[in-house]
Amino acid sequence: MADDDVTAPRDIRAGGCRVLAPGDPDWDGARSVFNLLIDERPAAIALPQDEADVIDAVAVARERGLRVTAQGTGHGAGSLLPLDGIMLVNTSRLTEVGIDAEARRVRVGAGVRWRDVAPRLAELGLAALHGSSPDVGIAGYSLGGGIGWLSRRHGLQCNAVRAVELVTADGRMLRVDADHEPELFWALRGGGGSFGIVTAIEFDVVPVAELAAGALFFPVERTAEVLRAWTDLLPSLPDELTTWVAVIHFPPFDEVPAEVRGRSFAIVMAAFLGPESAARDLLAPVIDLGPELDALATQSPSALGTLAMDPEQPLPYRTVSAVLDRLPPETIDEVARIAADASALTLVQFRHAGGALSRVDAEAGSLAALPGDVVMFGHGLVAGPGAEATVRARLAELASAVAPAFAGDYANLVEEPADASAFFDAATWDRLERVKADWDPDDVVVGTHHVPARARA
Repeated sequence: MADDDVTAPRDIRAGGCRVLAPGDPDWDGARSVFNLLIDERPAAIALPQDEADVIDAVAVARERGLRVTAQGTGHGAGSLLPLDGIMLVNTSRLTEVGIDAEARRVRVGAGVRWRDVAPRLAELGLAALHGSSPDVGIAGYSLGGGIGWLSRRHGLQCNAVRAVELVTADGRMLRVDADHEPELFWALRGGGGSFGIVTAIEFDVVPVAELAAGALFFPVERTAEVLRAWTDLLPSLPDELTTWVAVIHFPPFDEVPAEVRGRSFAIVMAAFLGPESAARDLLAPVIDLGPELDALATQSPSALGTLAMDPEQPLPYRTVSAVLDRLPPETIDEVARIAADASALTLVQFRHAGGALSRVDAEAGSLAALPGDVVMFGHGLVAGPGAEATVRARLAELASAVAPAFAGDYANLVEEPADASAFFDAATWDRLERVKADWDPDDVVVGTHHVPARARA
């Protein structure tokens, strides 16, 4: 069906669900995403207010010969297939939040972001397994895996999920869990959004009695020295301690704190489920290097949302990522040289994984563990015409430098279209395709890093 066939929202209105067509006054706002380089052009955009609206949107899409995809916050949109012939179901208005502190269980609508939940949990002495940015949507993060500051102790967020509510390709509203449609539940926990339009997710959270967290700032010229000390330290660290190293080039903006404004640093970030004194003992080889700034302190769990200092406003950027079995010592000088290039890169980050992220639980979903112990992520701001080629070249150089230790990919950090089968072993991918074929044989629902329906024999 061509876009020209969709001429006005009233032509494809589904029950009470508002649907936009290209050219409508609200069109550009509804299709905007976090990465300003991504220009989404779906055939139509549904704006559901509740689950009934989602059912209506899926029904009218099928009547018009359109496929459907869901989008809440617009993070990770670059990994979607081209949206020709696809209705985008914008779930950002599904914002219900329910917290059962006694059961340590949370239920959120598909439009809820971590910033809407994490501070409330912290007041209750609880924390979720969220990632580095409070602006990220919980649904997409959870469907694709979810790694953050507590993951070495508690594992992937997708495996903390206890129920998923979704509208299937044939328009049914389901709540699935370990006892109700367990194969579909398995696929949704790590396999992404290819199996239905998710409207809500229920997940477990964890108690946090004591937390030490913060960052140690070193001048960027000391990056190689810091990376060596950090790499040597990793095998000795307990699961309760998560550390990341990031080279960050801070912009010269007034809103940036004066002590880092316009400067570049190699930063060791840490979160420890225990007292500050014990955290300092564990991190002594790094602390003994003498950081310029030391912000490690006893914290509320709410501090974990901003520990990585991720940008919260939409930007034009490109990224690269990889899961590594280690950070090879012989690559550190090269990595430090590449990361120091503030003209092309804004961030180069290495996250210590391992711990619970490397252990496979029998009850886990389709993403049970990560394939390596270090996650690399590079980010470059495309600041103007001609900048993209330079940014891509430097990111490719970074990927090449660590390629000898490449162990796999983590889908939530892959922000361009990719063959999703590469994210899973052969048996898992085979099972995901079979689940897709059972629930969506016509391949109506499109997910980021899409899982296609296997043709029936």
